[in-house]
Amino acid sequence: MSDGRVRRRSRACAREREPPLTVHHLNQLLLVCSIVLLVAVAAVRISSRSGLPSLLVYLAIGVLMGQDGIGDIRFDNAELTQVIGYAALVVILAEGGLGTKWTQIRPALPAASALATVGVAVSVGVTAASAHYLVGLEWRQALIIGAVVSSTDAAAVFSVLRRIPLPARVTGTLEAESGFNDAPVVILVVAFSQAGPVEHWYVLIGEIALELAIGAAIGLAVGWAGAWGLRHVALPASGLYPIAVLAIAVAAYAGGALAHGSGFLGVYLASMVLGNAKLPHWPATRGFADGLGWIAQIGMFVLLGLLVTPHELGDDVVPALVIGLVLTMVARPLSVVLCLTPFRLPWQEQALMSWAGLRGAVPIILATIPMVSGIDGSRRIFNIVFVLVVVYTLVQGPTLPWLARTLRLGNASEATDLGIESAPLERLRGHLLSVVIPEGSRMHGVEINELRLPAGAAVTLVVREGTSFVPSPTTVLRRGDELLVVATDPVRDAAEARLRAVGRGGKLAGWLGTGGGGGGRGGTAHD
Repeated sequence: MSDGRVRRRSRACAREREPPLTVHHLNQLLLVCSIVLLVAVAAVRISSRSGLPSLLVYLAIGVLMGQDGIGDIRFDNAELTQVIGYAALVVILAEGGLGTKWTQIRPALPAASALATVGVAVSVGVTAASAHYLVGLEWRQALIIGAVVSSTDAAAVFSVLRRIPLPARVTGTLEAESGFNDAPVVILVVAFSQAGPVEHWYVLIGEIALELAIGAAIGLAVGWAGAWGLRHVALPASGLYPIAVLAIAVAAYAGGALAHGSGFLGVYLASMVLGNAKLPHWPATRGFADGLGWIAQIGMFVLLGLLVTPHELGDDVVPALVIGLVLTMVARPLSVVLCLTPFRLPWQEQALMSWAGLRGAVPIILATIPMVSGIDGSRRIFNIVFVLVVVYTLVQGPTLPWLARTLRLGNASEATDLGIESAPLERLRGHLLSVVIPEGSRMHGVEINELRLPAGAAVTLVVREGTSFVPSPTTVLRRGDELLVVATDPVRDAAEARLRAVGRGGKLAGWLGTGGGGGGRGGTAHD
């Protein structure tokens, strides 16, 4: 009998022995997935109370389900993890871009761009040198680790800092940096993980610049075209708008990657353009993207936890602590000082941003690239990065709020911005604004006539403690009120800007220098 016939018969016998996939198996899989998601959602509450980024809880769930845990699931497919991680990262970057306020990020763009380029280069050099000379890794392995851990993670940072009102310059710089620095870091890790000699530094700089330029151009173009189309093409159902927005963002990533540019930068910029455009049904879109972002994070972290083998981490704990110490205490502060000193940022803000360089899922995902490429010692690289991320997130995460208060960067008296949602009134050429007055708003105690809304806008209804009534010009607004404001199309933006100005500065807003612009993302007009 020929070898081919033997192999075919063996495969046929194997198929006969394999139990068929039944509906019962599918139900079991759905049950396990739903339990994991419920546990992960409950973990958000635990992390918010403890101050720990939720990524650690999700990683722990994956580890417990793995081969050294109670689940005893054996998973070692680094290539599948990388593919799923990339897909999840696209969704996370899209959600982050949609939630980025242009008015907040615009002043921070130069500083954030410097941190995402020059700062990454400084961090890679210092960290790689420490990995080579202090730990004894080969230069290729050291460079890979230096590049992998040079990417900060917005989800990890803001899951801790979202409870503390910080200066817009700090949050804008950190948010923009985390959105921008993924692109050059991915390029560096891929370059260092290729077979053969590593290219000269000037060649890498040229490639990085070219790929960033291509990704930025495609991302901005796709975002602008998508926003224009969604404003001028009426979809038959409101539920299609969130799907269309996410599809446009993913198209920006795919277009950038296919054009040999940075797809990650493309999806972030396209999403930022969409998030700051005046799109129909924006609250539903924002909520849909936020939910998808959580699912992507949960799935990605659980999968990364499954990939790690805890009993293999023992020999890599000390190297991870050494490299992480240099990264946290030397490389990150040095990159911040070199990049931000020319912008004359106060030392308190530089100190907070030095400590706020949290590493999240992105470094662990990038650590799978050398594993897929077959680089010598790639498993050790993954283990070192995993331990480094977990340990230093445990150290930095809970201390960030304390450091912000110690540096007096958290302002508890800062007024809370209004929550404004908008629905189009196409046939009337107008807009219906739903305005919620939060606890910290200075609109509390202001009379309706003191809002000084532009001609063509009026408060038509007030909902207070479950009761609605038509207000008079002397009705005093209170915290917790919800206002329905009707505005004609020409004055819609001016009305929202005035409402936000009063919410920040009270009845004397404008006269005392409180700006009225920058409605931001929360209130959106619709064509």
